[in-house]
Amino acid sequence: MKEELLSSLVGNGPAMQQVKKLIQQVAQTDATVLILGESGTGKEVVAQSLHSVSSRSNQAFIPINCGAIPGELLESELFGHEKGAFTGAITARKGRFEMAERGTIFLDEIGDMPLPMQVKLLRVLQERIYERVGGNKSFECDVRVIAATHRNLEDNISDGTFREDLFYRLNVFPIEMPSLRERPEDIPDLFDFMFDKIQSSGRAIPKLSEKAMIALQQYAWPGNVRELGNLAERLSILFPDLVVEYGDLPVKYQVELPEDASLIRVDASQLAQQSVETTPQSEPPSSTDIVMEAETLDAAGQADEFMASNPTPNLEEGLDLKSYLVEMEVQLIQKALVQTDGNVSQAAKLLQTNRTTLVEKIRKFNLN
Repeated sequence: MKEELLSSLVGNGPAMQQVKKLIQQVAQTDATVLILGESGTGKEVVAQSLHSVSSRSNQAFIPINCGAIPGELLESELFGHEKGAFTGAITARKGRFEMAERGTIFLDEIGDMPLPMQVKLLRVLQERIYERVGGNKSFECDVRVIAATHRNLEDNISDGTFREDLFYRLNVFPIEMPSLRERPEDIPDLFDFMFDKIQSSGRAIPKLSEKAMIALQQYAWPGNVRELGNLAERLSILFPDLVVEYGDLPVKYQVELPEDASLIRVDASQLAQQSVETTPQSEPPSSTDIVMEAETLDAAGQADEFMASNPTPNLEEGLDLKSYLVEMEVQLIQKALVQTDGNVSQAAKLLQTNRTTLVEKIRKFNLN
């Protein structure tokens, strides 16, 4: 049953399988979830899927885009207002939290929320009570909170545009939605899904040739799944009931292909071995976390090579453990980058960590 409810998350590659497993792990709890990922990757679809397999699925799912509503109106949208609270408030109105009672509220683009509203949201998350604008009656709320952003909130904390205490309150269970270029094996299934939606509306759809599909798998997709959906719509208009060849694709999708290029398919053996982090971190990695990462790498053979060239130091004179672990981590990252010719996504797979995490470490350690 859960698999059917997760069917809107198209893709069977390792990256999407991990997302689906994380959703199933957290769904039956009331833990706050923070969905991370680039624009257009389908973060709201993840939130809807999480709600659909949760114990709150028979209650409301209420989304709100925190970046699309002016700051002065956002408080009223979230918490409601009383009659006469401000000019134009001719009647009392429920807010999104009240509408989502016993259900789920989805705070999209939380990184764009103004600082004054962040303070008020933090209070609601901590105390689970709120007041309507212009009112003095407190409402208790029983709401599952899911937030999402395409921004790096830790960078926003550094530049003073996002509250650190709110970040840790939201980042209880992070789920990272991979970009489309990180899961090219799912692109054929995504086109099938988009074409099926178009066909269900009574329109004719095209068929993509193998070379055209190979080119689309090689394309970088800066707009992610949203861009793919737009292209599927465009091709359906231009080539109904026809085969779309490589040369029929818009010029920017006609990427140069190597002679041995072939379709990228889901690797069944890789899928079977896909591991899932069962305890996502809500705080910055500690020395213990780094040790655990090193142990994971050891299973892949990377740490063995490092330790062979860097034998256990003599502890008689003492050891700066933090510096030693950082040095080990830097050398492993450098080795992975060299081995993958600087491909960060491939290096992240070798190191069995999230690409975003690796990018942050590369920036932190000033690596090339």
